[in-house]
Amino acid sequence: MGTQDTRIDAYISKSADFAKPILHHLRKLVHKACPDAVETIKWSMPFFEYKGTLCNMASFKQHCAFGFWKSALMKDSKEMTGKNEVAMGHLGKITSLTDLPPDNKIIALIKEACKLNEDQVKMPAKKKEEKKEIEIPEAFQKALNKNKKALAAFSAFSPSHKYEYLEWITEAKTDETKNKRISTTMEWLTEGKSRHWKYAKKLTSK
Repeated sequence: MGTQDTRIDAYISKSADFAKPILHHLRKLVHKACPDAVETIKWSMPFFEYKGTLCNMASFKQHCAFGFWKSALMKDSKEMTGKNEVAMGHLGKITSLTDLPPDNKIIALIKEACKLNEDQVKMPAKKKEEKKEIEIPEAFQKALNKNKKALAAFSAFSPSHKYEYLEWITEAKTDETKNKRISTTMEWLTEGKSRHWKYAKKLTSK
């Protein structure tokens, strides 16, 4: 039998009002599709497990997200991924119940994810790719030159930490996005933070 975790009840109660019906609905669908699903909290987010990690959901300030652990192996993986650059899950940004696919579609996806775990299908090992040299964008260099504190922090970073920022900036698809990322980068560098400082904080707090 599946189990429910009171920590997820607390997570939903603390979420924004728009998010509560979405999270309640997704939670209900997971248990409907997989009665043996077990709830837990990982990385400060609600996760569902069934013979391994199954899926997870999350609430943010202006949207919710829902994702499958083995989405890359699922039939609709191309449809689920890449919907929105800044959405963490595989259904894009969910701001209301109307943003969700039909219930039978979500249930089918959950059952497919369950079958992968039942069959003990493993994710393919990631191939190590050599990181290409990335030149510092001119706009970013100009911003660094104007902020000695940020420049000092960036210069002191290891090559891998520098690469994380540069990759994030250069992968922006529009100038507007690139400028926003440069602005955020400068703010974080001024505080001496690495690109993934939020995740590092969560891990050390456990």
